[in-house]
Amino acid sequence: MSIQAKQRHNWVDIAKGISIILVVMMHATFGVGEATERVGFMHYVLGFAAPFRMPEFFLISGLFLSAVIARPWRHYADRRIVHYIYFYALWAIILIGFKHLLVDRDPAGTVAMLASAIYEPYSILWFIYALAVFSLMAKLFYQARLPHWAVLIVAALCSIAPIHTPISILNYTASYFVYFYAGYALAPYIFSFADKVQARPMIAAGALMLWALLNAALVFAPGHIVAYGHIVTGIAHIPGATFALAIAGAMAVCAIAALIGNARAFGWLRWVGAHSIVIYLSFVIPMGIFRTLLLAVVPNIDAGLASLLVLFVAIAGPAVVYWIIGKIGFGRFLFERPAWAVVPGAPGSRWTPAEKPVQAPAE
Repeated sequence: MSIQAKQRHNWVDIAKGISIILVVMMHATFGVGEATERVGFMHYVLGFAAPFRMPEFFLISGLFLSAVIARPWRHYADRRIVHYIYFYALWAIILIGFKHLLVDRDPAGTVAMLASAIYEPYSILWFIYALAVFSLMAKLFYQARLPHWAVLIVAALCSIAPIHTPISILNYTASYFVYFYAGYALAPYIFSFADKVQARPMIAAGALMLWALLNAALVFAPGHIVAYGHIVTGIAHIPGATFALAIAGAMAVCAIAALIGNARAFGWLRWVGAHSIVIYLSFVIPMGIFRTLLLAVVPNIDAGLASLLVLFVAIAGPAVVYWIIGKIGFGRFLFERPAWAVVPGAPGSRWTPAEKPVQAPAE
């Protein structure tokens, strides 16, 4: 890929970085809220992003699927299915062992939780589980030669419909598969949209301001609820309204990322996006430890400030661990599949050193 093309696609890593921050923000904010039974300003930031937080994550996750979906099953499965299964299984063992064995000291509960994690995605790792399932579905639809428009229509209807089953992965699929598939099927249009945003930054900035006002007005419309442990938007009861806000919000994040994609000041955000799986997998432990210590030392701290501090540590902690692992060379299996976890004859994941982000040329 040429330097110019890389600069054009820097916005993808920026969008990934925004996505992971929004995901971690939810856990940091609700965690503090439930521990203190207080609502802070971060709850309102989270509420603003509620319609598009997870849709954006899955949209970006499907964006480059077209580059691998035509590969033979062996290569595709290694890259898009086994890849996620390995990290899900490894980190489910780590997180379940940490919480239920070390903290709760419940060996029987730990064994039961490990067994159920096979069919019931564990806690925050559900999106890793979902990515493996979504990738499998997309490949099957590709081989069946189903037209994109048909899959998108059915998936959109499933997302809009109030589907609730006892099986959580079915619920997640109904809610979010449409965004993953849209990232794959509509990738050329999304990249074209980003190019147009970069070509007309002032118009794009004005449109983003209007979107932000409209999104805020609808999210916080009469009937909304901002509680310390959950948020309900003002339009949640209107069929299709949340779906529309999700699409608009996801494209708005793409537009924001396109506008700042090559800016030097956001090199750190590009790094976070490029190493998003490191954050996704390992933010829970540093987040939980820091939140517990912070609230023990400063029990009356403002809930919003506490949430912001916990968010920072939850993002920075995994980055520091990743850097240390890169220096000492031990522990790479946490973020890189070892040889035994690679499908024979297919390329596996590769280690990317935690170096200082390469800065884009000043504009």
